[in-house]
Amino acid sequence: MITRKPEDVSVHKNPHGVEAKKMYDYPSAIIIHLTLKPGESLIKHLTPTDVAFFVLEGKGIVQIGEERKEVDANTLIESPANVLHCWSNESKENLRVLVVKAPKPTQPSKYLEEPRQ
Repeated sequence: MITRKPEDVSVHKNPHGVEAKKMYDYPSAIIIHLTLKPGESLIKHLTPTDVAFFVLEGKGIVQIGEERKEVDANTLIESPANVLHCWSNESKENLRVLVVKAPKPTQPSKYLEEPRQ
């Protein structure tokens, strides 16, 4: 049995410049534990595979295509492949989201801004 906790996984360098930890990384899927601190956001981008987001803690603004909505803990959000999406944390507390990409993308995401690394 393999078990992992976010605090035991190193931060993965990413174009968004936010805390992202790969919890699971296999061809069938990739799962990332994402933490957005107050005021942080992701770059608008398109991912070449379906993505499911599950809010673990906090609340944030998610945009999928033209829809923009505030969501909070215990909410699942679906984002189809190749549809523009992004997140922002406009609250005063951390936003923690589990990002599930299935299958694991074989092509890179397309970003609408320069990476923040």
